[in-house]
Amino acid sequence: MKKILSHIPLNMILPFFIAGGILAGLGIYAIYMSRAHSYLSDDPSACVNCHIMAPYYQSWNHSSHAQWTTCNDCHVPQDNVVEKYAFKAIDGLYHAAVFSIKGEPQTIRPRDASNEVIMNNCIRCHTQLNTEFVKTGMISYTQAKHGEGKACWDCHTQVPHTTISNLASSPHAIVPLPASPVPAWLKKIMIND
Repeated sequence: MKKILSHIPLNMILPFFIAGGILAGLGIYAIYMSRAHSYLSDDPSACVNCHIMAPYYQSWNHSSHAQWTTCNDCHVPQDNVVEKYAFKAIDGLYHAAVFSIKGEPQTIRPRDASNEVIMNNCIRCHTQLNTEFVKTGMISYTQAKHGEGKACWDCHTQVPHTTISNLASSPHAIVPLPASPVPAWLKKIMIND
């Protein structure tokens, strides 16, 4: 630390620490306000931290999948913990970037990487059904993309989000709203003023 500080003029050390403190404080505040910690869980209500996910949460919540799956069961890899959280981080940062520049489409649909994960998870959960009972066999998303068969959702169009899920489909969707991030002591001060 002394080596670094020795290269900075004495009159710039205090502003350097003040600027660093402000940046660190803003970073911590951004993490707190975005509820970043909630994305480490498998709780589906974390998805509605972003209000544009409300129609998708609502359609899932009213589907048969809500009884026994979470968003992460379908939308993130289940191979290992590292791959799961790496995928969540990359996908989440992509979503945050698109939302921040107001670039989200009216109808949000998965990208190819997500489609691959979703189809792998369909196969993972429904292996016994596909191999022992109906004997339909299974193909990969890459094969379906190249026309060598169908993706699961080509036939199961209403599972679990329906084909009409979009930002305008349920403008008054009833979803669990995240708790206010404003601390109680600050709310009290704001009400009293």
